[in-house]
Amino acid sequence: MNPPDWRPTASLEALRLRAWLLAATRLFFADRGVLEVETPALAAAPAPDPHLLSFATSFRERTLFLQTSPEHAMKRLLAAGSGPIFQLGRAFRDGESGRRHNPEFTLLEWYRPGFDHHALMDEVDELLAAVLGSKKTPAERLTYRDAFRRHAGVDPLAATLDELVEAAREGSRPNEAAEGAESAKVVTLPDLGDDRDAWLDLLMVSAVQDHLGRGRTTYLYDYPASQAALARVRTEPDGTAVAERFEVFVEGVELANGFHELTDPAEQRRRFEADRAARQAQGLPDVPLDERLLAALASGMPACAGVALGLDRLVMLAAGAETIDDVLAFPIDRA
Repeated sequence: MNPPDWRPTASLEALRLRAWLLAATRLFFADRGVLEVETPALAAAPAPDPHLLSFATSFRERTLFLQTSPEHAMKRLLAAGSGPIFQLGRAFRDGESGRRHNPEFTLLEWYRPGFDHHALMDEVDELLAAVLGSKKTPAERLTYRDAFRRHAGVDPLAATLDELVEAAREGSRPNEAAEGAESAKVVTLPDLGDDRDAWLDLLMVSAVQDHLGRGRTTYLYDYPASQAALARVRTEPDGTAVAERFEVFVEGVELANGFHELTDPAEQRRRFEADRAARQAQGLPDVPLDERLLAALASGMPACAGVALGLDRLVMLAAGAETIDDVLAFPIDRA
């Protein structure tokens, strides 16, 4: 039996580039008076979002969870009067492994009291210019609604479920040049039932995302209210509710996810309970509510915007790497 490969998957050049990006990121925030903080990787209550699976462990018969993000703890610091803060640290998500995913990864997360999501998009753009070099082409800012209209041919906020399913079928159908081939092609779609957001996610992957960030950074913002997560919701003049949330895409790759943060503890509790119900419906393990975060919100967390950016993907972009393994010393397969 051959011994296991002990060597790193990243080149020394990639590791030096990672070190430089970490230093440049810290300098960027130091110049702006944003405080670097550290919060625990272990917590009693993880994010209940059914899309995020946490690793669990125990300490003195008490179940603890490796954090999928430092968000809850950082918001407690904001409520305690920290002012603007950032963190570069490890995050953990079970089941995430692939070309752009590793179950243990580095996350850059920061919060800006007094900012909304538009002001924070400006700062993300400044950070990317500082660490990746200035872009000749200005960034694109596109609402979720306009992106779907442009690339999927459907209004994601007003379309019926049947219209979304048909758009997903069209988006999944290959481009066949031969006459009659397209009509004869049977497109098999997953059984997503009446889960509107699941159909929107499928459309995002099959018809929209690959067009984003081509030749310039794309900021996709104002998501459906049903996808608000921890973001504020506002009502548009036409009566449509949208979440004040944005995502950042470069060359079709999602790089960051930001919110104009929800500060209402009652609404946050309602969303947490809805997430727990969704977990139960999907047969996922239940998780406790983060009562400390809810208490912090009740004490008066300042109005702010926050964003989480995948540092490993940023290194991939800077290095021109094809896989996340190319920029990690030891990914999960060599842990």
